[in-house]
Amino acid sequence: MVRTHSGRLFVRVINPNATSLAENVTCRPSDEVRDWDYCWSWGEPMHKADDPAGAATKIARVLAAVGE
Repeated sequence: MVRTHSGRLFVRVINPNATSLAENVTCRPSDEVRDWDYCWSWGEPMHKADDPAGAATKIARVLAAVGE
């Protein structure tokens, strides 16, 4: 977890085998009432927040180094 100077929180995810492969993941209310989404660093929704394992699978796939 990282907190910016403005107080915003995000999770910094880094592939330990290829540290240049990294992503900042945030969580925010979705467009649907009472739902939350995990979001990529550029703000695009990635996965519903009620399924952290599914989100982790997506992140691992995106951050996987070639040949992993």
